[in-house]
Amino acid sequence: MQFPFLNPSQQPNPFTSFVQNLKAQATQFLQSTLRPRTQLPWAHISLPSSETHRFDLAMSTPEIEESPVYALSNAAEEFVLVSGARTGKSLGLFCFKREDAEALLDQMRSVSREMREGSRVVPVALNKVFQLKVDGVAFRLIPDTHQVANAIKEKEKIGDTVEDFPGVPVFQSRSLVLRSQNRRYRPVFFRKEDLEESLHRASRQQNQLNPAFRRGDIQVSILEDIINSMKVLMSQSMSRGELQQLRF
Repeated sequence: MQFPFLNPSQQPNPFTSFVQNLKAQATQFLQSTLRPRTQLPWAHISLPSSETHRFDLAMSTPEIEESPVYALSNAAEEFVLVSGARTGKSLGLFCFKREDAEALLDQMRSVSREMREGSRVVPVALNKVFQLKVDGVAFRLIPDTHQVANAIKEKEKIGDTVEDFPGVPVFQSRSLVLRSQNRRYRPVFFRKEDLEESLHRASRQQNQLNPAFRRGDIQVSILEDIINSMKVLMSQSMSRGELQQLRF
């Protein structure tokens, strides 16, 4: 289902308190990523009714399967945005963890009467998020704070000093390679636990030591960096071979 966007309205700002609540649960990432530098009221943006192509294709993401992220909609099935009072730009939030989106919705309901009836958390396929392109709107992915903590721990295991994590963490292993139709793939996981389970199954099937126990076998990357690399490759009309080595 595609959602349009709401009309502008000024509401008291629960955004800062929401971030502070999440901050107590995880790493410095949410502090640096979400806490606004200026006061952000809950606001909405609508597109003209003549806008027939609301979601222009910003990039092609065939390698990213329909992994769900979670956004907020109102009773009219419109996405809800956060708008900067000074910048005039709006921010669309997509949470990897449903509970974070639910907490955000609770904050909105506490200050916005229009959000109290019919508003809900809606799943959105991640590949659809990367296709969203609306003037004046920035889209921000909010990672699972537990996975941010996992990423920082893995970085520290190999001697990296990490004060915060500048994006959505993804996990890979040198030991986990899939083969299909004469091609090799390195699966990418949004949850470290899912990668570890896959490594455990593979080691059990091959009767080998679980590579997850080896130092440095799990690598951490930033999703946004991968996506930017995909954009560059596509814009340069390069071979898709490099892209096809990754599977989410």
